[in-house]
Amino acid sequence: MADPAWQELIRIRLTERNANEASFSAVIEQYRRLAQQTKILKERNSSLLRAVTSVKGNPSSSTVYVAGTGDDNNPVRTAYITSLESQISSMRDEMAGVYKTQGQNTQRLLAMTETLREKEELSRVDAEALRKSKDELTILRRKVDQHNEIMTEKDRTVQMIIRTIIQILHDEISTLQLELGQIEERNATLTKDNAKLLQRWLDAKQTEANKMNEANDFYEDMRSKHQAVLTWRDGSAAGETGTNPSSVSGNGEARDPDLSAEMKDGIPSTMQKHADQTQNG
Repeated sequence: MADPAWQELIRIRLTERNANEASFSAVIEQYRRLAQQTKILKERNSSLLRAVTSVKGNPSSSTVYVAGTGDDNNPVRTAYITSLESQISSMRDEMAGVYKTQGQNTQRLLAMTETLREKEELSRVDAEALRKSKDELTILRRKVDQHNEIMTEKDRTVQMIIRTIIQILHDEISTLQLELGQIEERNATLTKDNAKLLQRWLDAKQTEANKMNEANDFYEDMRSKHQAVLTWRDGSAAGETGTNPSSVSGNGEARDPDLSAEMKDGIPSTMQKHADQTQNG
């Protein structure tokens, strides 16, 4: 989860302040040492001045130090010794600080050496991983190139197959269209032939119907004439004898005049045949 904006701003400001203060830390340390040295020198000068003043106030005292005299009451000497002791003390303090700083620097150097060793180990591992990654990348690129070549070849083959299939389909379509045209022409010819045959059959049937109608008309005319002749004969015979001998058979049975007219030697007449054909179609 991201920090709020004001916390991030405060952190940035503190980081900038620490960077600004750290940039002048060496100068501040030098000024501190100079100030401390100046203070020591001022104290030594003051002690020397006091010793000189005491010597001037007591002219009987000797200001020259003679070795081996054992005179410890010389104020200049005492002040100088005190100044030297203070300098030695300050120098010891500085040396202790230097030793401490040197120890810290040594510890930092060891830590940095260890860190450098770890970084070098990590760098070696990263370099090895990078080398392996480069090798894998080279292999993958080679595989990609091979795959691209294979895909290009496959695409070329597929395009060739598609063109071949399209050509075959075009040829088949052309052949089918040609066959369809022939079939349509054949169907048109058969339709015309069927129409002609149907018309001929209808004409033939119409001719047959006309002939049957004429035969029926002829049959009806002949039958009416025959019926008129029979009626006239029966009337004239009845006037003479009172009976019609032709109406009775040899067996004493009456014969139908229509049947006698229609039968000839036991065979139906031609008119009867025509009538039956007309009635049965």
